[in-house]
Amino acid sequence: MRIIRVFPRKTNATPVDDLVRIGTEPGLFDEADEVHVSCTFTWDLPLAERLMKAWSCVAPVRIGGPATGEAGGEFVPGRYVKRGYVLTSRGCPNTCWFCKAWQNEGRTIRELEIHDGWNLLDNNIFACSQKHQTAVYEMLLRQPKKPRFTGGLEAARMTVWNAEWLAKLKPDYSYFAYDTSDDYEPLENAAGLLRSVGLLRNHEIGCYVLIGYPKDSFSSAEDRLIKTVRLGYFPQAMLFNRGNDRTDVKEWRRFQREWANKVIVGHKMKQYAMRSPVIVKHRAG
Repeated sequence: MRIIRVFPRKTNATPVDDLVRIGTEPGLFDEADEVHVSCTFTWDLPLAERLMKAWSCVAPVRIGGPATGEAGGEFVPGRYVKRGYVLTSRGCPNTCWFCKAWQNEGRTIRELEIHDGWNLLDNNIFACSQKHQTAVYEMLLRQPKKPRFTGGLEAARMTVWNAEWLAKLKPDYSYFAYDTSDDYEPLENAAGLLRSVGLLRNHEIGCYVLIGYPKDSFSSAEDRLIKTVRLGYFPQAMLFNRGNDRTDVKEWRRFQREWANKVIVGHKMKQYAMRSPVIVKHRAG
């Protein structure tokens, strides 16, 4: 079946094959059995809906993606994300108020068929069974590139077993998350586990830090970012989307850019880095 996939915008994960279209209406020679409009970001939904109508003259059109709130099915490599990106599970047992993962995919982890890839997009790989995790990690060891855990890792589920696997995998990019104040203690514990296996020495591990959510302040956000640095993580500020009607959106965007630029953050890490080791209680696997 010939399926043209249409995306409102191009990202690093967007596929690059001949049946991909980015934000455009159909051309004179476009033919397909089906057209799939894939939308990742909620702010792109109006454009995605316009594209859906525009492509309806070519073939039956379906719209989907995280922004629609529709639960995903089995992962098909290369269809909606570039080759190398891989998803091996859906859902998350947590109910974070700011997160759509459990709302869209459910609180029960669904373990999917494992395909080859090195950029893992799973919402919560640590919540999967140890059998599934082992199979995923063994798959990652076979890949031609270092693995990346860009879907995020949950510090509260981190164990010695997980740390030992990360040390074996030597990931290129991995990210934990510091979303609210109660995330700090698990992050501190995870930092100790990572140091015990030789990670965090050169900031191989990053941490998404949520900023700008309701009742957040610039001083509180900066305090969380500095604490992240002092634990040894490379911080990546993530601005909570509250729409463009808020009066302080420009200031928050400016603040976020300052803590997302790798050069600037590198200087901040030298300024705020804590020299004394992190003391934690290690969790068994």
